[in-house]
Amino acid sequence: MTGKRRVWAALLAGLLLVLGLQTTTSAAGARTDRSEQAAAAQVLTWTAGDDITKYVSFPETAVAGPATIVFENSAATGNTTGMPHTLTFSTSDPEYNTDVQLNILANPGDDQGGKHTAEVTLSPGRYFYHCTIPGHSSMTGVLTVTEGGGGDDTTAPETSAKVTGTQNAEGQYVGSATVTVTATDDGSGVERIEYAVGADGAWQPYTAPVVVDQVGEQTVRYRAFDKAGNAAAEKSETFTVAAPPTDDTTAPETSATVSGEKDANGDYIDMATVTVTASDTGSGVNTIEYALGSDGAWQPYNGPVMVHQAGEQTVRYRATDKAGNAAAEKNVRFTVVAAPPQDTTPPVTGATVKGTKNSAGAYVGRAEVGVSATDEGGSGVAGVEYSLDAGPYLAYTAPVVVDRAGRHTVAYRATDKAGNTSAPLSVSFSVVSGGGVPAPGCPEYDERLTVIVGTVDTGVPNRVTNNRCRINELIEDEKEWTSQALFIKHVGEVTAALRAEGVVDKREAKAIKQAARESGIGTPGQTDGYRTILGEDPATFAKWEQVGGGSFTRNADGSITSGTAKDGLGMLWFPERTYGDFSLKLQWRDDAPGTANANGGIFVRFPQIHDHPEEPRPEWAAIKYGHEIQAFDSPSGDMYKSGSVYGFDRVGLAGAQVTQKGTWNDYEIRVVDQHFSVFRNGVLINEFDNTGGQDFYPARGDDPGTDGRRWAAGYIGLQVHSTADVISYRDVRVKDL
Repeated sequence: MTGKRRVWAALLAGLLLVLGLQTTTSAAGARTDRSEQAAAAQVLTWTAGDDITKYVSFPETAVAGPATIVFENSAATGNTTGMPHTLTFSTSDPEYNTDVQLNILANPGDDQGGKHTAEVTLSPGRYFYHCTIPGHSSMTGVLTVTEGGGGDDTTAPETSAKVTGTQNAEGQYVGSATVTVTATDDGSGVERIEYAVGADGAWQPYTAPVVVDQVGEQTVRYRAFDKAGNAAAEKSETFTVAAPPTDDTTAPETSATVSGEKDANGDYIDMATVTVTASDTGSGVNTIEYALGSDGAWQPYNGPVMVHQAGEQTVRYRATDKAGNAAAEKNVRFTVVAAPPQDTTPPVTGATVKGTKNSAGAYVGRAEVGVSATDEGGSGVAGVEYSLDAGPYLAYTAPVVVDRAGRHTVAYRATDKAGNTSAPLSVSFSVVSGGGVPAPGCPEYDERLTVIVGTVDTGVPNRVTNNRCRINELIEDEKEWTSQALFIKHVGEVTAALRAEGVVDKREAKAIKQAARESGIGTPGQTDGYRTILGEDPATFAKWEQVGGGSFTRNADGSITSGTAKDGLGMLWFPERTYGDFSLKLQWRDDAPGTANANGGIFVRFPQIHDHPEEPRPEWAAIKYGHEIQAFDSPSGDMYKSGSVYGFDRVGLAGAQVTQKGTWNDYEIRVVDQHFSVFRNGVLINEFDNTGGQDFYPARGDDPGTDGRRWAAGYIGLQVHSTADVISYRDVRVKDL
């Protein structure tokens, strides 16, 4: 049976080989497999302790391929102070391999007890590793990785060193000694030479003879590596450097400073760094030493000393010069405390609005917004910010005064000293004219929510600027522009000023300028702009005529308000001319007393109302033979709400873009041929096609429907409904299309 199994095994192996499902391995391939197995099994271990100048233990060579990196910085490896260390492979030095991303932070108190592992794949060459903790820069080394097979060269380089310099009668080198290291390799060639000063100094690349000028017995260690990865055994040269003859009898001057983050008591949080300096104008400083505590061992000072242990601490220090003069021992004392629990809770904020309110709840003349913030049990409030009407956040230092009529929103937030920022909250309110607050001198009125240039909506919030005008009002896209270049230049100047004020950012300014180019304003056919037919000039009001019941009174700011003395339905109309295709812009405001809402409207495209052949009442001639665009925000009453084409195209309250009572609303009514478009505060809320055959609803016996309203041109009028329906209009302007 055994023989048969061997036969079947041979046959099966041959079949698999024919099918390409089994491969053969050469002797070289077998060696590679064994190397890969060795690499996969290799564990490379680094350890660290209290010393900030070197790793306690570390590997010097490895085999290319997978490897497990172990880095331990714990009590077991000699860390008694809780000091952190890192094991970091450099990825930025072109002289070393850069393909391994390794950065391990370890300390005895972490969740791994200071022992961490990582899986990496090593490539042939050299890896430079170091500790990135400040003050630990001397903790460096190089890991050499070979191919694994070793090739034919298995012999390490030959090394030697020679010490030269001026010697005294005792064979000591006076002032300094120069160590020259040489290495040869008849095989693959010398890859590099390294040296280290002292019994435990860090290895450094040897590139030129090493000059040692520190007085006393000195040791320079050296070694070399060839290109096959063979390392020569470490050798050393020991010699003594003597101070040159001198009359220096003065010890070095020494000092120390302590730095770090302090708490309110002046104690250092988590860590203190002690920096020692020494100077000697005679023979020069030879050594600086430090010691921790009152009885700690003296250690060479190679860089700032980081003290992590909590409690009262003492660091002693001293120095000697090359003439042998020793400075008196000094010390610095300080206290290290553990960091308090991290503050992760943002401040609590609130806001109040003060001012005189009218019966509708709007603030008359002005409102003051006060913002408060507390951070109980936390790090304390660092700052409070606010934003007015979607503008940029500004530092809050005093109550925010808002005296611009209209609807406003103030957003606010606070940040504590730990960097926690509260979620933005906001308060909204309305301000109405009154109290003697002068209107801002804006070239136009435009309180739409976003900046709209012509018909191009930029999406940029239409913020209030430093002079109380809104951005839209400064753009002046409604005036006459004789060329597009002039308009674009004007918009560029406006946006530059707004950026300087901090009203808009770079992106928003760019969007506004782009909209100016896309608007076509100033191009042939778009140069005329809007003509004001009711504005601040009293002469404009004189051109209008009141018919029917009711009345309007002109206000000091140029607006008009319906009266409460003369009752009845009436209309103020502009008899100067008719308009064919046009854009009509105006503002209206609901000023009805109490909690009621005013019923008003704008009449367009109606014929001559005097001596009308079928309707002797002038106001009713406009009602029956023109179209009324409704202005009515009441949740009850008439079914036709703001934006409706009265009797024909209903807009419900949900689609009317209702605003707070007492707020000025921008209306634009565009009529092109028999197509009507209604915009409220920049938002299209209705479109209506005035095709024939449509009946008025609810039915009126003598109403002609749309068949009696299909005029190519007509007049413009403003409705007054009754003495209870107090409504205001202002800034009426028209542009022929």
